[in-house]
Amino acid sequence: MTGDSQRARDRRGWQRHERRRIFGNPWFEVFEDRVTNPGGGQNDYGHVRFLNRAVGIIPVDTDGYTWLVGQERYTLDKWSWEIPKGGAPLGEALVTAALRELREETGLTASRIGRIATLDMSNSITDEIAHIYLATDLAAGDPDPEETEDLELKRVPLSEAVAMTLDGAITDAVSVCGLQRLALTTGHPVNDIAALNQLIAAQNEAP
Repeated sequence: MTGDSQRARDRRGWQRHERRRIFGNPWFEVFEDRVTNPGGGQNDYGHVRFLNRAVGIIPVDTDGYTWLVGQERYTLDKWSWEIPKGGAPLGEALVTAALRELREETGLTASRIGRIATLDMSNSITDEIAHIYLATDLAAGDPDPEETEDLELKRVPLSEAVAMTLDGAITDAVSVCGLQRLALTTGHPVNDIAALNQLIAAQNEAP
């Protein structure tokens, strides 16, 4: 057990007395727990348990360009530019899911891929975790989006995609974190393909 894990266990003040399942579908379940909180009071705590992990992929070609996926997000009622992403069922390897989502949304296949970040998406209300991958050595193909996806693809310099996270053109959390992570890790220019491949090699993951 790591020091942080032991510290969390020692300080844990939440106690669950009862759990009630409110709703469920193939993607997530909603629960309401009766708990004693760290201050000693009792209250109901609603939370969402996801049945998939989120995977996001930043594909970069030899020219230092990446692909963004645009779509209308129903929950926000607005258009959103994002990195390719989707869900990984609990029984599927993350890297397999990442390659599948990349191919479905963009038509691209990648010979090199590595995980560059893992995120707790909204840890006060859900256990959803997102894993972000960098993919290079790309080959083009035909996209095969799901029925619910009406996607627009845009190929842009990777540096432009990073700039879009700074000027508000990209607000999706997984996309912002992934692109900023690349910028912070590799420095400038962010489209140095050799530096990106070194980052992938350090992750020791293979398709």
